[in-house]
Amino acid sequence: MSDTRLTKFAPRSSTAVTDAGLRTFMLSVFRQLTWGLIVSGAIAWTVGNTPEVSHLLLFFSGGHVAGYTALGIIVLVSPLILLLGSGFVMRTPTAAGAGLLYWAIVALIGASLGTLFFAYTGGSLASTFFITAAAVGGLSLWGHTTDRDLSGLGAFLRTGLIGLIITMVVNLLLRSPTLYFVTNAAGVLIFSGLIAWDTNRLKLIYSQIAGDSTSMAVAANYGALSLFIDFINLFQFLLVFTGQRRQ
Repeated sequence: MSDTRLTKFAPRSSTAVTDAGLRTFMLSVFRQLTWGLIVSGAIAWTVGNTPEVSHLLLFFSGGHVAGYTALGIIVLVSPLILLLGSGFVMRTPTAAGAGLLYWAIVALIGASLGTLFFAYTGGSLASTFFITAAAVGGLSLWGHTTDRDLSGLGAFLRTGLIGLIITMVVNLLLRSPTLYFVTNAAGVLIFSGLIAWDTNRLKLIYSQIAGDSTSMAVAANYGALSLFIDFINLFQFLLVFTGQRRQ
């Protein structure tokens, strides 16, 4: 028998246990995210500051990056291929499989980000990283603590993301400075919203899988992956406004 009137007589300890479980789950997600950012940053630094490595992925002309090598192109497109392919290959994902996917994408994106060291000064990369980290922390906190239903926001943001991608592709042909500015500003707003939405979504996921250790391990990896991708995209869009380009 289900009666909502009985909920007021439920032991308070059950709520405390749920809160503790959710806190542990969210901490595992953000711990995974933090280590992912550290590993990705270390790989990016290595690519950007070790000629023997950077020449494997890039070729240069006049001291500037002129394009990607065949290996560089593979590294650049592999994260997208892995994300799309995992939906077909990992029908019933395991914790090990989700973890492998996460770390593979972290490493590949880190390698592709090495090119930023040739375009921007190290100081501006560091300052933008910390700005992004502060923004992600604040947005995630709001997404975690808000009582609002953000499902409608998620649908709106996903639609906006599709429009953003299309606009960026079009601007590859138009090369409009105004459209470039608008798309980057829109990118900052969209990924800021996605960070809050993804964090809020993780709360809902936890409420459905609490007590299932395998499902929670899988969800923690996928949750960290979503937030990692949000972080990297927000970082790159912010870099357009805060980064100092090399001469």
